[in-house]
Amino acid sequence: MARRSKAREVALQMLFQVDLNADVDTQAVHTMITEQFSDSELREFCWTLFSGTVEQLSLLNTQIVEVAQNWSLSRMAPTDRNVLRLGAYELLFLDTPYEVVIDEAIELARKFGSETSPQFVNGLLDKLVPDEKRDSPSED
Repeated sequence: MARRSKAREVALQMLFQVDLNADVDTQAVHTMITEQFSDSELREFCWTLFSGTVEQLSLLNTQIVEVAQNWSLSRMAPTDRNVLRLGAYELLFLDTPYEVVIDEAIELARKFGSETSPQFVNGLLDKLVPDEKRDSPSED
């Protein structure tokens, strides 16, 4: 597994945990992330994904609901909901090429979601790609 893929996986697991148990303390999450990675760059990337998603949760939820025709967040499977939040955060707030974000989200949905999760996540995240990211050439 690629290094940043592992960081995304851990961030997703922490988002899932907080989503289903609001009593989870962010300091406990930070400690769990620190224990997962000896590499400080990966630790920081994972923490940025988690904390940024939590900080922008209201905006991310609004954006997701706007593109999810006939779907409310409460009707979405918790795994799908959190993969979407994580992917939307990375699309909207980080410089990661949108193709990478969507591919990584699809892989997370495939690994942790249902049979239909990858297609669901792909369709919604594709609608959230900012125009400026589509218009700029991606760096390989």
